[in-house]
Amino acid sequence: MTKITASDVNSLRKETGAGMMDCKNALVEAEGDFAKATDLLRKKGQKIAAKRGDRDANEGFIIAKTSEDGKTGIIITLNCETDFVARTEDFQNYANEIADLAVESRTDSLEGLKSSELNGASIEEGITTMSGKIGEKIELAQYEIIGAEQVVAYNHPGNRLATIVGLSKTGEAIAEAGKNISMQIAAMNPVALDKDDVEQSIVDREIAVGKEQARESGKPEEILEKIAMGKLNKFFKENTLLNQEYIKDNKKTIRQYLSDTDQDLTVTTFNRLALS
Repeated sequence: MTKITASDVNSLRKETGAGMMDCKNALVEAEGDFAKATDLLRKKGQKIAAKRGDRDANEGFIIAKTSEDGKTGIIITLNCETDFVARTEDFQNYANEIADLAVESRTDSLEGLKSSELNGASIEEGITTMSGKIGEKIELAQYEIIGAEQVVAYNHPGNRLATIVGLSKTGEAIAEAGKNISMQIAAMNPVALDKDDVEQSIVDREIAVGKEQARESGKPEEILEKIAMGKLNKFFKENTLLNQEYIKDNKKTIRQYLSDTDQDLTVTTFNRLALS
């Protein structure tokens, strides 16, 4: 029988991140062969991940970052099952590594990011390994990327929410405006940039709800449409970014705030991700 030393176990632990007993058992089963032991640990991680596949992973860590030139911004959500795991250094470090890779590679899709190589394995494989190590379902659940003349990222304290906003111009004052806008998006959760950008299904639903509310309050059938359109305009004001009241000065809309910063400045796009 191959003798397994504490040094061997420790070396495998450093290489794989698995627990001490898991490493020892894998080395015993592999008769001291490190490559086979590593494969055994990976298979164990896959089994744990498969068992956890139907569990809810509603906790996690959200991180937004921008490229060095400030023209690209990304947000990722790395989910897990418990807040305890979400707060661990290893979990947060891995989320940051994924975010750094996303910024560098500028991958344009979640599936593309999952298949990207990080630390000698695909991110999807790395997540499976981490799931086996931690014993929880882990999932790279969301990924957004935008490009603009200047992109500003905002990470809300606790990393349960983050935003990125694209601006049409660059400059120090523009960056400060971008920070304020990104915080506005975090706080007010707009559904679209402007009223013409709201999905038709949402518009139709708001009109239908407005009509039904007016009908239930006893309003005549012939004025239901007018009442519903008034409610729709209020919805646009409250839920589209450029028409929202600026939270730092409610006498201005966001459109007016941008114009006061620079007459030609506008938001080109934005994204917001949050844990439920």
